[in-house]
Amino acid sequence: MSDSIILVVEDDAIVRMLIVDVLEELAFTVLEADGSDSALRIIEDQGQAIDLMMTDVGLPGMDGMALATRAREIRPRLPVLFASGYAENIEVPQGMHVIGKPFSIDQLRDKVKSILVP
Repeated sequence: MSDSIILVVEDDAIVRMLIVDVLEELAFTVLEADGSDSALRIIEDQGQAIDLMMTDVGLPGMDGMALATRAREIRPRLPVLFASGYAENIEVPQGMHVIGKPFSIDQLRDKVKSILVP
């Protein structure tokens, strides 16, 4: 599992850095995107493996839901984890997951493992 590659999409640089640090400590390889445009460039690169996309719901421009829809058109089996301060109000499509902000390191680890290790 430690070979898993996670794409983190978060427009807030500090929040993104914290998430990346936690995931790297958990031995994941992490790709970073500061928004939908940069995330789509990574997703469209078929030479780049991605095992999970973790995205903020509230991104500027194309929001996380629209990004996930577009990502699934390109990579139909890509698991998606939404991070949101309003997790209880989000309906996620089948095969997608949500974690409420703020979340602990343990919550993030457990959620990611539950997605990547069925």
